[in-house]
Amino acid sequence: MGTRGVVRGQAPDALQNRGATGVAAPPREHEGNMGHEVHINIDGQDLSLPVVEGSEHEKALDIGKLRAQTGYITLDPGYVNTGACQSSICFIDGEKGILRYRGYPIEEIADQACFLETAYLLLYGELPTQSQLDGFRVSVKERAEVPSALGKLCEAVSSDAHPMSVLASMVNALSSYGRDWRKPTVEEQREKAIRDLLGKLPTVAAMAFRRSRGLDPIAPRADLPYAANFLNMMFGEVNLKVAEALDKILILHADHEQNCSTSTVRIVGSSEANLYASIAAGICALWGPLHGGANQRVIEMLETIHNSGDGPDPFVDKVKDKTSGVRLMGFGHRVYKNFDPRAKILKKACDEVLATLGIEDPLLDIAKSLEKTALEDEYFISRQLYPNVDFYSGIIYRAIGIPTNMFTVMFALGRLPGWMAHWRELHEDPARRIGRPRQIYTGPTQRKMTPIGQR
Repeated sequence: MGTRGVVRGQAPDALQNRGATGVAAPPREHEGNMGHEVHINIDGQDLSLPVVEGSEHEKALDIGKLRAQTGYITLDPGYVNTGACQSSICFIDGEKGILRYRGYPIEEIADQACFLETAYLLLYGELPTQSQLDGFRVSVKERAEVPSALGKLCEAVSSDAHPMSVLASMVNALSSYGRDWRKPTVEEQREKAIRDLLGKLPTVAAMAFRRSRGLDPIAPRADLPYAANFLNMMFGEVNLKVAEALDKILILHADHEQNCSTSTVRIVGSSEANLYASIAAGICALWGPLHGGANQRVIEMLETIHNSGDGPDPFVDKVKDKTSGVRLMGFGHRVYKNFDPRAKILKKACDEVLATLGIEDPLLDIAKSLEKTALEDEYFISRQLYPNVDFYSGIIYRAIGIPTNMFTVMFALGRLPGWMAHWRELHEDPARRIGRPRQIYTGPTQRKMTPIGQR
């Protein structure tokens, strides 16, 4: 591959952050730190690319005019080096193990906030006052009931359907209701839709679970906290200690920057699709085993070890053997090159749940053994293969009786505030454009059509 472009400049040192963190409105393109440039030469043509710098000193080259001025585009499979937007919602530094929502460290949020408080923060940019949180809770709870016709739709679905297919279908069907809040371009209608879906998704998720078990749905209860109400709709009873752990899991999954499903919600929303259609698309993206199915694969790994009858040590030996093709699920992370900060928080919650329930489960014993090995064995330490959030969330879900095919539904329930915050931010951004990636065509060049009788 030949190189005909020459970079003649270099991005400047980090500038001082001029803006406050945690603001409700998303950043605008003209608000970024610009004014510095990188100069490149393509086919003898000089071009200046503005440097954009975020509040945490991340730098990007603005290539918005690259194609118009040179005819070139950039090629970036998976968009792993491409910034599709500017966002003020979530910050991740994988090398340092940092995760912040609107500037607040995840450790502080998980320790001091509840899930609805976290949802409010992600959606509106600031932590709520007590009166704001109370009003938010009421507005969410009073929208928890789903239309009776939607219940009939759930009943019509095959009882062996995957709960994620039911969830996506029912969320999309919700756009058939509430005619006065379907327009994403109208602020008042956006807010109604956000609170409506935040109230209804736990109800729909619980219905999907009970349908898969051939059980009648259980109505939501306004007197219970968010996570406790969901568990009650699932099982008809609730352990408050378990509900606290679930609330923490939901917080830890609430947002994670521009991942596959969040990017899907944004790109679908960029067409001015309504909130329900956009979130249904995000649910479908999350359903993929390379994204939302990681904690399910943890349990499947533990089952494989248990069914082998050999115990975890031989399995670990196979993991160390690069020729075996055996992978250790729930350890390491694509983003975090250090310990997943969410895993540290969830490890404590996991220990508390197991102690509270007093469950004896051979799979959980295997999980504890693998955890001990990964935290002490130099092979895993040197490769930074620490237990991640999926490892502990899968263990907690199994302990409280949630089947593996519901794990991704639980993920969707937690990720909903982040999805909606990004959808809301998108529609408040005056620089918003419909998503339309380019491509490098590699097919045949122009050919002449031959009549069918001559082929």
